[in-house]
Amino acid sequence: MSTRTLNAEARIADDDSAVETPDDPAAPVSRARAAWRSWRGLVYQLAGILLAFLALVTWLLTADLSPIELTTLAPAALWVYTWQHIQLTLLAAVIVLVIAIPLGIALTRRPLRFLTGPVLAIANFGQAAPAIGVVVLLAFWVGFGFWAATLSLVLYAVLPVLRNTMVGLQQVDARLVEAGRGMGMSSAAVLLRVELPLAVPVMLSGVRTALVLLVGTAALATFVNGGGLGILITTGVNLSLTPVLVTGALLVALLALLIDWVGRVVEHLARPKGL
Repeated sequence: MSTRTLNAEARIADDDSAVETPDDPAAPVSRARAAWRSWRGLVYQLAGILLAFLALVTWLLTADLSPIELTTLAPAALWVYTWQHIQLTLLAAVIVLVIAIPLGIALTRRPLRFLTGPVLAIANFGQAAPAIGVVVLLAFWVGFGFWAATLSLVLYAVLPVLRNTMVGLQQVDARLVEAGRGMGMSSAAVLLRVELPLAVPVMLSGVRTALVLLVGTAALATFVNGGGLGILITTGVNLSLTPVLVTGALLVALLALLIDWVGRVVEHLARPKGL
């Protein structure tokens, strides 16, 4: 056997020994490091949210508050305002998902593609219009209160979900759709088993954007008696109560960041393997 052959076999053996095997003690460590890298940003974001919330609580407990501020910022009152805000956001989000996702799917099908332009134009108008204007106009139409605020939030947040649903489905490789059809799958089966799973990352990104928009815009519900944390902001402005104003603004911001964190976690878990 020649020296060149022996050297080649030695190099192959060295390469094989360098490949990570299941019995390699370093394999679990490498997997743990990869998992930490993928979750590191989410862990840091959650830690930042918790630290900011603890700082706010510490400040409220140690600040020299007036009797009005103590009453307005009582834990029971803050919980009521926060729960109203969450209710507004979640109800509007459910309505947005029920409307926007089926509509986005329908508009990517051949019979209804001609409606894509007009529908997106209407959705763009809803988001381009000033949020406070949408809230007040709908309140005059359907009456002041919780439902006026909810409907205005739906109109304001439907565009990101609708647009991302359409974009996600349109970006699916046509060859995969044809392969599914070639295997004898029906149009519905191709949609459910091929197109939607591949479009999930883009669709979830739109849902996360819509949720953050809803949390921020829900603060305007106070102008139509819709409740929520916006009450703290308007009370602080009208009565020149800076602690109340700052608390309301910070709670809205922290709630938006928390909703964004939850959305990012769902995106991370729902992303198809290999993407």
